Amino acid sequence: MSLAALLVLADGRFPAGGHAHSGGAEAACKAGRIHDAATLADFCRGRLHTAGLSAAALAAAAALGLDPVELDDAADARTPSPALRAAARRLG
Repeated sequence: MSLAALLVLADGRFPAGGHAHSGGAEAACKAGRIHDAATLADFCRGRLHTAGLSAAALAAAAALGLDPVELDDAADARTPSPALRAAARRLG
């Protein structure tokens, strides 16, 4: 599979019902950590078990009506990369 095809698979344009961020897939491709469908699946699985788990917990807390400021602080604490925090803010 070509790198271009992998990037399309990892792109935020799939029908997720909202905005999406690749979570570092482009950088992982550039670094050689994603180079075929198997390594893309590994990358996605890793994101699901780390960032995905945190996002799901924060979404559940928001649905329960917890304070949005506290949820923002909790999200920031779980997102160590300033670039990812900035992207998350832009995407809502």
